[in-house]
Amino acid sequence: MKRCGWCAVFMTVSVWARFAAAQALEVNPPQVLEDEVAVVRATGLKPAQHVMIQAQLVDGDDHPWASQAEFVADANGVVDTSTQAPVKGSYRVVSAMGLVWSMMPGAKDAHVYRAQNELAPQTITFHLLVDGKEAASSRLRQLAVSAGVHHVKVEGTLHGQYFGPAGEGKHAAVLVLGGSEGGTPVRRAAWLASHGFAALALCYFHCEGRPDQLQNIPLEYFGAALVWLTERPEADAKRLGVLGASRGGELALQLGSMFPSLKAVVAYVPANVRYPACCGIRPPQPSWTWHGQPLAFAAPWQHGNLEQEVHATIHVEQTQGDVLMIAGEDDGVWPSSGMVTKAAERLRSAHFAHTVVVLKYQHAGHRAGMPAIVPAWVHGMTHPVAGTPMDPGGTPEGNAESSLDAIPKVLKFLNDALGEKAPAAETTKPAQ
Repeated sequence: MKRCGWCAVFMTVSVWARFAAAQALEVNPPQVLEDEVAVVRATGLKPAQHVMIQAQLVDGDDHPWASQAEFVADANGVVDTSTQAPVKGSYRVVSAMGLVWSMMPGAKDAHVYRAQNELAPQTITFHLLVDGKEAASSRLRQLAVSAGVHHVKVEGTLHGQYFGPAGEGKHAAVLVLGGSEGGTPVRRAAWLASHGFAALALCYFHCEGRPDQLQNIPLEYFGAALVWLTERPEADAKRLGVLGASRGGELALQLGSMFPSLKAVVAYVPANVRYPACCGIRPPQPSWTWHGQPLAFAAPWQHGNLEQEVHATIHVEQTQGDVLMIAGEDDGVWPSSGMVTKAAERLRSAHFAHTVVVLKYQHAGHRAGMPAIVPAWVHGMTHPVAGTPMDPGGTPEGNAESSLDAIPKVLKFLNDALGEKAPAAETTKPAQ
């Protein structure tokens, strides 16, 4: 058989033309919610070519953040962050959003990433460097809230912000609670509203019109918030849940044990007992009251007082709905993993009739499961209320992986627990 000489020439020219094509960098999709994944992809490279991709953003405190990673193009001259791990750089695992969560600050006074103010969108710029020179660039726009979500400030008896989802009809509703940082957890409420839930971000201390300290907070305040939420025209009173983080996680479990109307409880890094007032108040004071009486609290870091812990244990088994708990096994603030285990064991011992989901993350800290894909590096933090040093624990990779895993699982849990066929709420009155 004769060899086709011109065929070989044609193939050589075709291969050369493909590699000579313009090198490109794309982000797909170019706009996402901040809990969603986008893929960074470089094309027009030579097979096995080493290239660098850099990422940059400026956070809500005007601090610059950046990352970079070196990749080797595949046989088709492509680098795809969703399927390829870098050979060196800011991170070393396969992660579509690795260039985002592995960012480090460029300013010495930056200790933690700060979200954009007023729920503003965030722009991340990516650069493709070939032989040390920029060959292409692209941008990703991260949204804190989706189109169609409306929000209003809540003032008067209650303090917070309400987020109503887009679309007509009745929606499942969630009360959203922050932790010992105080203030109003607007971003988590905006996140839930972006996924179809009516969400009330409630401030219970450290904001205008509320106590400055997490101390002697009446639980009746949260009962009033649940009533207010169910009276919203777009909220379905029969599909009501609560979500909280840290001290808010402790509170979510407490409220779930008291209010039969709550058909879903989500507790991020919670305690299974009631902790004392925060932070550093001496002598220790109660955090919560009911009918004007302080509720018993424990100091789990002090060993040996089992009686105190028994009196302060949250009766999670009295909850009339599904429960999801998230913990970081490297929690530097408190032992959330062990406390979640105790709460789950209590539910199991009581033959709890509802669904229980426990998510534990080995290398995550107190920020485990955070519902946003943002820079995860933390160093030298101070408590926003107490002003004392704090270490949330976990590694950037561990915290990021916990978020990537937990985000869809939390949303699915809430949709399952508060779906159209969710059990009807008995009342917004607490159990006695």
